Amino acid sequence: MKKYIKITFTVFCVILIGTGCKKYLDVNKNPNNPTGVSESLLLGPIEKTMAGNTVVGECGVAASYWTQQVSINQPTPTLETYEVFPADVDNTWSFGLYPAIFQNLKVMISQAEAAHHNQYVAIGKTLYAFNLAVATDFWNDIPYSQANNVHIPKPKYDSQESIYHAVQSLLDSALYYVDQPASPIAPSTDDFIYSGDMSKWKKFIYTLKARYYLRLSKAPGHTAAAQADSALAAVNNGFKDNSDNATIAYTGSANDQNPWYGGTLPGAGGVVLAKHFIDGLITNNDPRLPIMANVNSSGIYTGRESGADPAPDYTVYSTIGFFFGGSLPLNPKNVAGAAAPLIVTTYSEALFIKAEATFIKQGAAVAEPIYQAAIASHMSLLGVSLLDQTAYITSRPVLTTANAIQDIISEKYIADFLSVEAYNDLRRTGFPVITPLKNAFVNYIPRRWPYPSSELLANPQPQQSATTADHVWWDAQ
Repeated sequence: MKKYIKITFTVFCVILIGTGCKKYLDVNKNPNNPTGVSESLLLGPIEKTMAGNTVVGECGVAASYWTQQVSINQPTPTLETYEVFPADVDNTWSFGLYPAIFQNLKVMISQAEAAHHNQYVAIGKTLYAFNLAVATDFWNDIPYSQANNVHIPKPKYDSQESIYHAVQSLLDSALYYVDQPASPIAPSTDDFIYSGDMSKWKKFIYTLKARYYLRLSKAPGHTAAAQADSALAAVNNGFKDNSDNATIAYTGSANDQNPWYGGTLPGAGGVVLAKHFIDGLITNNDPRLPIMANVNSSGIYTGRESGADPAPDYTVYSTIGFFFGGSLPLNPKNVAGAAAPLIVTTYSEALFIKAEATFIKQGAAVAEPIYQAAIASHMSLLGVSLLDQTAYITSRPVLTTANAIQDIISEKYIADFLSVEAYNDLRRTGFPVITPLKNAFVNYIPRRWPYPSSELLANPQPQQSATTADHVWWDAQ
């Protein structure tokens, strides 16, 4: 039985660009083994690998366990109860991030730059920045400047501070290429996020910039006010409504399903919703409950107490709603979740970023309408009626100097359901308040991941002495 969701993915091998056609047979070249892979054949697999590796995969699963949004009906210790060893994160680093994502993006970007395929360059740099940020947020210092270089088998680890400079630089470069003349060789159906719509990619880039600026609100050498200024300048050019949301499309076929669907099927070990999350929705009479959760075998909403002894039948607990890709063990014929788009980044997140940054700069009263709009935008995304939206929003306490950050982040926690951003916000702000599990593998919520065993063996570095109790650079909580 698996201790946590394992999302499988394919490592896409890429070789260097070959030469053009010749009129005679070159006996040194195999015509059945082409040496170049077009950007259109690279982009889609990279996006789907990203979905199963950094949006979900061990990254999304760990974040959802540790913020007590989901739980697994298995005996402890598990990943949920903070048991994570170097071998557990090998796949994410050694098969997903560095070869299948970073190396393939490096090839795609280089190839597209040489051919002036500007749209592919812009998308490639955006995806590189996104995944680079996920990697450093979990591991702190990581290889970047010397990574994926065949001449450097043991790349150094760059500091997280320098990685964040690189993330913003990549996004700035992506913006530059978005504004360059469009190439006739352009992404379309091979782009599972925006189908090549560069106006939406541009808004996505600005939204990511705002996210990463605010991430450093407590980082050494940075101030909340300065980071809020930068975040506001970026987010004002970002998402404008829910039609701009970044999602990855799925058909629902056997080989093309939302990763949460396969991860919540009965064979995944009993992945259900956590009591902390469900109880919060019930207590607040949140109208999103029936969309975010499925009822249990008794027809009610019940979450599992994280870390508790397993129940003989896990259908006594609520499962992830179809909207987010969940499966329904009570009715295995209902496969709506398999075709659900995987949420990457939303307009509601952008508004919560704006609300927090506005509070930092201008206070609670000015942030209040933005905060309310953030809640409303998430409810609209889920199809909640305007009447129910208004009833819920008016029931929430008015923001004050004392409660603003807690309330903004606690509502963002709901809107960022199943996103690694909930875990990042928990470390950055301390909210929402999550009580560490009793009788867990360690007596604290991990602040980071251990380095993978493959790195410990093949590329020893001083940073590898870090434990899961150590904070990453920007995490000054």
